Order: sequence, then C-alpha cells, then structure tokens
Amino acid sequence: MDLFKLRENQTTVRTEVVAGLTTFFTMAYIIFVNPSILQQAGMDFNAVLIATCVAAAVGTLMMALVANYPFAQAPGMGLNAFFTFTVVLQNGFTWQQGLAIVFISGVLFIILTVTGARSVIVRALPAAVRYAIPAGIGLFITLIGLNNAGIVRMNQGPIIDIILGAETLEAEALIGQIQQAPPQILEMGNLGSPSVLVACIGLIIIGVLYALRVPGGILFSIVLTTVVGLLFGITQLPESMSMANVNLSETWFQLDFAGLFNTKTHSIGQVIATLLVVIISFSMVDLFDTIGTLIGTADKAGFLDEQGNLPRMKRSLLADALATTFGALLGTSTVTTYIESNAGIVAGGRTGLTALVVAILFLLSIFLAPLAGVVPAAATAPALILVGMLMMQSIQKINFNNFDEALPAFLTMVLMPFTYSIANGIAAGIIFYVLIKVVKGKFSEIPIALYLLAGLFVLKFIL
Repeated sequence: MDLFKLRENQTTVRTEVVAGLTTFFTMAYIIFVNPSILQQAGMDFNAVLIATCVAAAVGTLMMALVANYPFAQAPGMGLNAFFTFTVVLQNGFTWQQGLAIVFISGVLFIILTVTGARSVIVRALPAAVRYAIPAGIGLFITLIGLNNAGIVRMNQGPIIDIILGAETLEAEALIGQIQQAPPQILEMGNLGSPSVLVACIGLIIIGVLYALRVPGGILFSIVLTTVVGLLFGITQLPESMSMANVNLSETWFQLDFAGLFNTKTHSIGQVIATLLVVIISFSMVDLFDTIGTLIGTADKAGFLDEQGNLPRMKRSLLADALATTFGALLGTSTVTTYIESNAGIVAGGRTGLTALVVAILFLLSIFLAPLAGVVPAAATAPALILVGMLMMQSIQKINFNNFDEALPAFLTMVLMPFTYSIANGIAAGIIFYVLIKVVKGKFSEIPIALYLLAGLFVLKFIL
C-alpha cells in the first residue's frame, strides 16, 4: 500500500475501505438515475447502465492511481440533463452525435488541462454566473424529476384538440397549426394515479432518510420506492436474471462525428455556431462543476495548501478529462468528480485507496443490470428532485444586493428550466453581465475571453 502513502497521510487500510464504501453508497443512485435520463434521448437503458458503471470505475480508478485522492467520479448530474434535453431534444442532434460532442469536449479538456488554460477560463467567468450555473441546473433537474414523477405535467390539451380535429394528418399542415396553438401550461398532475402516488411516497422516503442522514439514503430510497412500486403494480420483477442480453453493443463506439455537420435543414454557419455553443456550454458546466467540487471537497479534507491551492490539481483534472473521453466511447454523458466524495472524506478517507474501493464497487454493480428494468421512473424521480435541491446551495454565494451580479445570475438560473436549456441560461448570464458592465463603462472588469464568449452566444441567437 506504499502507492497510496497511507502512513504519510495518517490513515489505515480499514479506514480507507470504510470511506470507500460510504462514498459508493452515497453516490450509487447514479447507476439507475443516469440511464433513466439518457433513455429519454433514445439510448438503451441497460447499455447506459453498464457504461455508467464502467466509466465511473475507470474515472475513479484514474483518480486513485494518478492523483492519489479519495475523490470518486461518475457521469455528472446536470450534464446528463444537458445532453438529453438541450443537445438532443432541443438542438436536434441525435444521441450518437451527442456522444461525439462529449468526446470532443473531453479532448478539449485534456488540451486545456495540459496547457494550463483551464485556469484562464475559470478566472474569466464572473463569480455570480459561476455560482448561478449549479443552482439553475438544480431547478432544471427538479422540473425534470417532478415531470417524470407525474406530480407536475404539461397540459397538451390545445395540441391534442388540433390533432383530433384535423381532417388530414399531413405533416406540414399539422406542424403549422401546432406552432400557432395556444400556449401549453404546467399544472398539477393526477395525484390519484398509482405511479404518482408511488413517486410521492418515494419523495417522503427520500426526505426522511436524508433528514436522518442515513448513509446511502438516496440509493436506499430508490430501492424502497421500487418495492412500493411492485406492491402498487406499476412495475414487476423480471422473468429471468440472465446477463445474456446485457451488453454495451447498443452504445459502444456509436459516436457520429460526420452527422454534426449536417446542413440539410440549417446553413453551415448556423450548424457551426450551434455546435460551438453546445461544446462550450458542456465544457463550462463540467469545468466549474469539477473545479468547484475538487476545491470544496479538498478544503473539507484539509488538502489545500497555504495559498488555497490543491496539490496535484492538474492530475485530478486530467483524470476527469480522460474519464469523459472514455465515457463517450462507452456510451454515456460527461464524467465528473462527485461532491458525494465528501461523505467518504468525513468517514476518514484521505488517499486514492478510498477511490480504488469505489471503483471496484462500481464494476461489481454491473451485475445489477438484470434488475434495472424493475426500477420505475417513480422511484428515480424523487432522487432527481432531492439532487436538484442540493444543487441550489450555491445560490447563497450570490450577492443579490449588487444589480451587476443579480440580473446575470438570475437570468442564468431561471432560463435553464423555463427554456428547457442549460446553454440558454449560461448564454443569457454572460451576455447580460458583459452588457451591464459595458453600459456602466467598466470595460476593464471584463476579460477578453468573456467578450469572445458573449459575442459567440449573441451570434448563436441571431443566426
């Protein structure tokens, strides 16, 4: 165990193993939640589950061996929502093209990390927007969770009336009528529906477990809610537990780079602008999520030096970037460092041995795949809602008494759920931050990189 320098870090094998178990059970909910989100982009649930486990294992293993820190990695919450609801469902990319974008952003991260350019980007983004991004994603994820649970639903009445009353189902005519239909509204779902009842029970379960600080409470709530779902008849046990049909073939190496430059419906300028905005948005969300998580968890563990810097930071970021590129090849969205690593640190984890234990447990979790189909959306939806709430904590760091910060931060947060797009929120925050500073003549407070980003986002909206 000299590799992990246990004695130097004043820890033991037993402590590190217990810490690894603690971290794993705290973040293992991603095994079921990530596939449930990416499935909505058209991806195969079981293949994504395996990709999630393998990508998490490889990323965490690299963190253990390369950086020797007790940080665990897995496909990130918020980043998977961005992949599904912004990249695929809103921007019209296929999930195969989405994976190509994730791969490109991973390669970009590797270059930025090796060259040290990541720190330049971090300094360029305003703190208010940086703190607003996770809060906005939290609101977005919460909306997705409420919708998946059926607690909140979209009233599609006007569109349904048009379809039912149409004399012909000719596509162009229908599209024109639907685009002119009265606005759909969000409303309360049918609380008497069995699936909605199960989701509400799940929300109570997860709230109680989290309030009592039960280790692995989110994972246990998914299991318990699934049992409730079995009792309510909204799901059922599989007929067989065979691993025969469980493989990565549906997502492995399915990246479509050529399709990213499809000009059949848009000009090449529109395609390139959209692609750049998506890649930059992906990169920025991952960049600040990863750095924020690393610094936050490192501070709790006492890893930071006297200047507040994390030793071996570049190694940690490199492990993150490599895991993202590898995860894209497997078939999952961006891999990032998890804030849940704090649980293992509190339990005494101080070295990469903690991360090694987590990596091994993620690999063993592949054998849960035959049971994955049992987990209903009503069981994972409460987890999305709770994670969304936890991501809102960063809002405390925003100074709403300063209008220069308040408006960009506010627009960043609210436009994510209201436009169903994380990229739109980031773009609005940056554009209005630059606009306010320019109007007030504070040109020197805006880094050149921020001018370039704002210009790119404006160009994207104009084209």
